[in-house]
This record gives sequence, C-alpha cells and structure tokens, in this order.
Amino acid sequence: MLHSATTPAAKRAELRRRLASGELLRFPGAFNPLSARLIQDKGMEGVYVSGAVLSADLGLPDIGLTTLTEVAGRSAQIARTTDLPVLVDADTGFGEPMNVARTVQVLEDAGVAGLHVEDQVNPKRCGHLEGKQVVDLETAERRVRAAVDARRDPDLLIMARTDVRAIEGLDAAVDRVRRLVDAGADAVFPEAMADERELEAVCRAVDVPVLANMTEFGRSRLLTTRQLADAGVRIVIYPVSLLRIAMGAAERALDTLAAEGTLEPLVPQMQTRTRLYELLDYAGYSRFDETVFTSTGHAG
Repeated sequence: MLHSATTPAAKRAELRRRLASGELLRFPGAFNPLSARLIQDKGMEGVYVSGAVLSADLGLPDIGLTTLTEVAGRSAQIARTTDLPVLVDADTGFGEPMNVARTVQVLEDAGVAGLHVEDQVNPKRCGHLEGKQVVDLETAERRVRAAVDARRDPDLLIMARTDVRAIEGLDAAVDRVRRLVDAGADAVFPEAMADERELEAVCRAVDVPVLANMTEFGRSRLLTTRQLADAGVRIVIYPVSLLRIAMGAAERALDTLAAEGTLEPLVPQMQTRTRLYELLDYAGYSRFDETVFTSTGHAG
C-alpha cells in the first residue's frame, strides 16, 4: 500500500547479490508506475526506466530533449511503487562531468538501484538510429569516474553504456568497455550488438555484468533468455516493449470505436476492474481506512 515496503538501500544490495549469483535478470521497461507494479506481479527481477519511453510519453522524440528533473521525477514515481530494483537510463548524464555527478545524486535520492551513463555526444540520439556520434574515450572515462565518485551509497550500480559498435565496429566496442570498467564502471551496456556472438565477445572481455538490450525494430537480433544466459549476459532489458504493446492495443481500440461506434467487441481483451483493483491493492487501502475510522471512533 502507498509506497514500497523495501528501502532503496535494500533494493540496491539485493541487486548486487543477484548479479553476483550469475543468473540472468529480466528488466522490462515500465511506462508508468502501474506497469511497474505489473512487472513485479509477473515475477520479473527488475524494472527499467527507458529514456525513449519517457520521451515518447511526453510526445517527444528520443533526441536528448528530456531533462534531469523529468527523468528523476518519473524514476521516483516508479521506484516507490515496486519492491524490485529500478535501473534508469541517465542518457549522457545531462552535461559535463559535474552534471553527471549531480545526475547520479539526484537519481540516487529518487530511490533507484542503478543507472547507466552513455558515451554519445550531448544531446544524444536513440541508440538504434543512424547518425549517432560518440565522444572520445577520455571524455567517456571522465563521465564514468564522475558518476562513481558522486554516489553516496556504494551499492548504487553505475553502469557504462557505449554506442561505439555501430560507428567503429565490434573491436572498438570491446576495447571501450574494458576501458570504462577500468574507469570504475560496475557493469557495462554495449548498445546495438548484432547477435549473441558479439555479446559473447563483450562478456569474455570484462569481469563485470553485461547488459543486453532486446528492443524491437532495432539493430540487434531478438534473442531468448536462454541464448542470452548462454552468452554470459547478466541483465536483459525490454525497454519499449510494454509501451509498444499498450499503444498498439489503444490504436486498435480507437479504430474499432471509429468504425463500429462502440468498444463492446473489445471488452473481453480489457483488463478487468477486479484485476486493476488487485494491482492497486484497493483492499489494503480499505482495511487501513476502516482501521483508522474505527480507531478514531473508539477514541471519541
């Protein structure tokens, strides 16, 4: 009821423990707090907050238009709703190394368990589009060092993302993730890997957890969790999947309404009121309200 029963520190420690176990952790992307609660209810291991989803939710393209305030606000809303660890897309850190440091502390205060900072130029572009540019290695290393130095909870996961694969090739990506780990990154996110062979190469190159991005309509082949685990991947994100499915259903519903004048044919496909109330824990709120009312009545 209300907020998560698990503290941010406990979520961070649990994420560290599970990453150390060697299992593959599934982090679907939440497009709002309610979807985060559904992700937990379905037994996933974590929740992802995607910059692309936040941009789309605001009616904006994913080209670096969102602000730290917007990202932190949505991250806090989602983190308070779930007992799962929340991993957040912090883009380029919203500026120079000092901005990166502030981003880390603001997101830490928002209750997230981890975040990733990337090596694209600022403002960035969607990682699966043409026209990306990356900063030089020294600048990328400074961003990671600033992020690591800024955190106050040592369990806050600082992940380094690199987009160099699509620009300079796999060998450059492998070299860069090694250097970013040397700069202090706790985990790495090699964006736009082509297939499991490339992911295996990155996993062999570093001794920290590797994240795979299974986004639809992108550059990467969509792999199963078994294939990812066999490649050595430790975290998989599905950043935009739930938003795409929800928006696809919404568009089809509006087409039905326009064509037939009613949504009655789609009622069997809708989430029921009972199921929604289960996710919202209406019963828990009612019990609390009854207890307070009864206690107040006795006190009078």
